Amino acid sequence: MITNEWQIKQLILDIGKRLWQREFIASNDGNITVRIDDNRLLTTPTGVSKGFMSPDMIIEMNMDGKILSPTKKYRPSSEVKMHIEVYRQRKDIRSVVHAHPPVCTSFAVAGIPLNKCVLPEAVLTLGAVPIAPYGTPSTMEIPDSIKPYLQNSDAILLANHGALTLGTDLINAYHRMETLEHSAKIIFTAIQLGNVNMIPGPEVKKLMELREKMNIPGRVTMCTESNGACGTETSGAADETLVAEITKRVMERLKQT
Repeated sequence: MITNEWQIKQLILDIGKRLWQREFIASNDGNITVRIDDNRLLTTPTGVSKGFMSPDMIIEMNMDGKILSPTKKYRPSSEVKMHIEVYRQRKDIRSVVHAHPPVCTSFAVAGIPLNKCVLPEAVLTLGAVPIAPYGTPSTMEIPDSIKPYLQNSDAILLANHGALTLGTDLINAYHRMETLEHSAKIIFTAIQLGNVNMIPGPEVKKLMELREKMNIPGRVTMCTESNGACGTETSGAADETLVAEITKRVMERLKQT
């Protein structure tokens, strides 16, 4: 784990550029924080493209939201309240990444949680990914909306907003964002093809046992064994009906082309 603050700042710049290059964020969207000790964190600035940051733009704050490295030119992200809430709820988390990856954000807009056990890698690292209710950006509505999910998930979709991933370090948090968007793309494509096969319950149980043996850090909401649907945040028949309706519409459009 990197502990040198200069190196952490360089890594924040690198991850910000990766998020921008992969189109997980556009314009000045997104934010990154890294917790450097029990009471201090480094955060990206507001109003700056995360693909074009420099070390002097990274701001140091404490857990009460006070700026410890004041600058006239740069201010912390307005979403830092959301990050601080994560650190308050989860002492094991050292980094938080917030972005707007197009496909998983589309699921958040459609109200479809990524809570089905479809890909082994996603089951192992993300488990069920719930959707937190909509909250007005930069207010305490978003920290309040994610609070119920923080103890059981390291990846959360934000309704009509984007995605949030948590990690034991910045690389860990960023990789979860990559896995989240990659999984969403595959599931979306499978829906377009007309079918999504879920991993059977007994196989999901094996994955959960493997996860424990591999000592994968973090927390996931595990999948149920009966139908491969992950976690307690599934919306049951309503969710299945919504997916079926989307599949029907896509298939109808494909027939017309």
